[in-house]
Amino acid sequence: MALWTLFGLSSGKATTTWPAGDDADGQDGLLGMPRYNPQACDEGCGICAEVCPTHAIEAHDDKLSVDYGRCVVCQLCTEACPTGAMAPSNDWAFGVRDREDLVWASGAALTAAPSGTGKRAFFRSLHVRHVDAGSCNGCESELQALNNPFYNLHRLGIFFTPSPRFADLLLVTGPVTRPMFEPLLAAYEAMPEPRWVMAVGTCAVSGGIPGGNYACATGLEGILPVDLYLPGCPPNPAAIIDALLIFLDRAPQRVSGGRVRG
Repeated sequence: MALWTLFGLSSGKATTTWPAGDDADGQDGLLGMPRYNPQACDEGCGICAEVCPTHAIEAHDDKLSVDYGRCVVCQLCTEACPTGAMAPSNDWAFGVRDREDLVWASGAALTAAPSGTGKRAFFRSLHVRHVDAGSCNGCESELQALNNPFYNLHRLGIFFTPSPRFADLLLVTGPVTRPMFEPLLAAYEAMPEPRWVMAVGTCAVSGGIPGGNYACATGLEGILPVDLYLPGCPPNPAAIIDALLIFLDRAPQRVSGGRVRG
């Protein structure tokens, strides 16, 4: 025991200072969402749209639209694109308040992100109830990392609660399978007012790969009112923290019209 205590004292703090500091969020070397460069795109070829398994990229009248809410980060578009218009990137902060902000369409204007949730912001602790609505558990592995010594979510005043009766925010993963439909609604109804919903992972945002089949829905659309969307397959822990801080109005939205903002 004394040896481990000495090792801990000599190692110092393991927790990142991000987002309060600039010590890098630990995500710079990770592959993120494909970045669409319309200037390099031959929009008539449509090869990227043909290989996209979730129809995140669609071609209409020789124009492309890219829906990052459907992207599963498979990188097939970056491998197939002959011009480099779809390129690998380290872009990971894709939390948005409006679903439309995840869609890039040719000729779309870059608009300012909304400044708030439209509801009373929390400046104290936030309690989150997580419901796995049929996830593959990829998102759950990233959620588990939030409580490790490096990310230490509690330092930000954000806590997971085992009961929806004490929750402010319902965090949902998975495309909402039929067996989980009723338990999901029951968890939402058990939450006290005011209550909010966050869709985490591409499955919860749009259904992902299995969305719309005989066994599941296309995410939370039409099931629950969503206040925050975070795509990714899965989104990394820093992206989840960033999205939670956006909900709390403690961080700016970095994406608008499907493009990463500086």
